[in-house]
Amino acid sequence: MAGMELSILAAGPYFKFNESVSFVINTKDQTETDYYWSVLTANGGDEDSCGWCKDKYGLSWQVVPVEYFDLINSDDPTVRERAVKNTMKQKKLILSELR
Repeated sequence: MAGMELSILAAGPYFKFNESVSFVINTKDQTETDYYWSVLTANGGDEDSCGWCKDKYGLSWQVVPVEYFDLINSDDPTVRERAVKNTMKQKKLILSELR
């Protein structure tokens, strides 16, 4: 994944995933956000709030369109406030509702 090698040890019931370990996917647009969100939440995955979800194994992911960072860091306080306020209402981040 992006040049990183990851190893996962199958530890059965002794060690389970929790939110202290998570991954972020910065997506180029809404289409890519929708794709990763649907793949990660399929087959037993779970939607959470503010762009967070869990895959079928219980591993936490945040799927974030890169434009999101422009919105929440905008020089325009109206844009920033709208983006942050609407983030709190969403599960999957929907850019058209954040703009």
